[in-house]
Amino acid sequence: MIRVSRLDGKEFVINVLLVETVEAVPDTVITLTNGHKYVVRESVDEVVERAVAFHRRIGRWPQ
Repeated sequence: MIRVSRLDGKEFVINVLLVETVEAVPDTVITLTNGHKYVVRESVDEVVERAVAFHRRIGRWPQ
């Protein structure tokens, strides 16, 4: 799970294992494998960094 923020600043968490795509269009849109889409304040790079850090924490990504 990673913490992200909606455009209004409210934080929520997303299960990174369900992330299919992260796009800048121009706001960052995270699309999950179930088709749900979330527009977040964080940049694509920030979302990717958080996802990689999550995978490293659970041992699914090389150090």
